[in-house]
Amino acid sequence: MPYVNIKITREGATAEQKKALIAGVTQLLVDTLGKNPASTFVIIDEVDTDNWGLGGRPVTELRNESQ
Repeated sequence: MPYVNIKITREGATAEQKKALIAGVTQLLVDTLGKNPASTFVIIDEVDTDNWGLGGRPVTELRNESQ
């Protein structure tokens, strides 16, 4: 029973993109490890960029600087 947790920043991933991630990761586990897709869990957590840090700084701050 595989459990995959995908964490992405909350910046507008569409429902279709998330659906594609779930299907693609599930298929990867089927193809690579022979897992049963019916018992494969894929969870997508969307994190605000204020709560995601890189190099000691929030991603929101880094993105604002690059604009």
